[in-house]
Amino acid sequence: MFDTILIANRGEIALREIRACKELGIRSVLAHSSRDADSLPARLADETVCVGPPPARRSYLNAAMILQAALDTGAQAVHPGYGFLSEDADFADACRSAGITLIGPPPEVMAELGSKVSARGLMARSGLPLLPGATEPLDLAAARGLGQRIGYPLLIKAAAGGGGRGMGVAWDAGSLAEVFRTTQATAATLFGDARVYAERYLRRARHVEVQILADRHGNVVHLGERDCSMQRRHQKLVEESPAPALAAELVARIRAAAVTGARAAGYEGAGTFEFLVDCDDGGGAGGFSFMEVNCRIQVEHPVTEMVTGVDLVAEQIRVAAGETLRLRQRDVVLNGVAIECRINAEDPERGFAPTPGTLSELALPAGPFVRVDTHAYPGCLIAPEYDSMIAKIIAWAPDRDTAIARMRRALGETSVRGDGVRTTTAFLRDLVDSPAFRSATHTTSHLDALTERPAA
Repeated sequence: MFDTILIANRGEIALREIRACKELGIRSVLAHSSRDADSLPARLADETVCVGPPPARRSYLNAAMILQAALDTGAQAVHPGYGFLSEDADFADACRSAGITLIGPPPEVMAELGSKVSARGLMARSGLPLLPGATEPLDLAAARGLGQRIGYPLLIKAAAGGGGRGMGVAWDAGSLAEVFRTTQATAATLFGDARVYAERYLRRARHVEVQILADRHGNVVHLGERDCSMQRRHQKLVEESPAPALAAELVARIRAAAVTGARAAGYEGAGTFEFLVDCDDGGGAGGFSFMEVNCRIQVEHPVTEMVTGVDLVAEQIRVAAGETLRLRQRDVVLNGVAIECRINAEDPERGFAPTPGTLSELALPAGPFVRVDTHAYPGCLIAPEYDSMIAKIIAWAPDRDTAIARMRRALGETSVRGDGVRTTTAFLRDLVDSPAFRSATHTTSHLDALTERPAA
């Protein structure tokens, strides 16, 4: 086991990792920007090191500074959390060359799965179902040819994208050129890689993802699935486990596909295999298609922890240290229902525009079977340089109706105030109480249609 781990992240996920280290008896070192020098994670870490000024590209994305901080502090491993350097194969390779373990899959696995195009090719060869689309990056002429062959709408996606960013929908041939060029430009800006590909766009789909754990000794298990269909502009707002209103046979096939894909990739660590369920292809027993792999811990990992009782971050660390996975598939039992809502400093009435600022009041829920993951406190700054998340609220119950009622109660107890700060709290309370969510008939396009904003 490691003696010291460098936490290369911020906010609630950095705090989550520090807590896991404390429970495992591991010394934690937080690499932080100057903006986060007095953050809650900085207060609770065993040691801190400043790696740069507030802009992420000069601190949390500064791979050389992060690696040097690990070397200077005697860390044997780096935990990247999610976002920032968490899926950067070059950083993973640099860590390995320096004799430091990046807590995640091997660099070559991360590189292959980090490219959506190569990941599609690998999963196709492994027998997983895919939506009709490209098997390599496209130029505009090739995209036009693909549209003629498989029809519209087409989803144009960044080959190196992630986190729901770098996508656009071409509804017909007339809109293709503009969407294609816009997506290329977005991909170049966000990911430093302008390559894009395309696949058929499903108008009505469920987003279902499977959490897996794998070790370097060939053991792979899934920990059930999560439904993440309640999204705005491809960004998740509400997640739950297990996925509701899907046929058991379909769920079993999706879970098995994730395990097959993980084995084919030689995966190690915690990862998420994401799929789309076509609601116009039978819904409950219809078709599903592989979408992508996230080579990291997910924002929504707490819902899986709540229904399985498995500490995913601790298991990540153990596997990265070379330990054999302690779980076998027969040990994984999903108990009850867990729902997570993301409280963001955003204004739903202004297209979810970020509303950074200093919090003057922060009242968070408690009570039976309610978990809150947050780094925030009264007086802290929700900084404009970073993600707008304030907290994640997770409610568990033996059944879905009770979980929804518990989440509504928890959201009703939540109060966040600050100069200029608006949050998604009230919006989420209405959302989980909506007929579509209660009946589990919502799709990935439901929220965009509800707010009258195009999915593209």
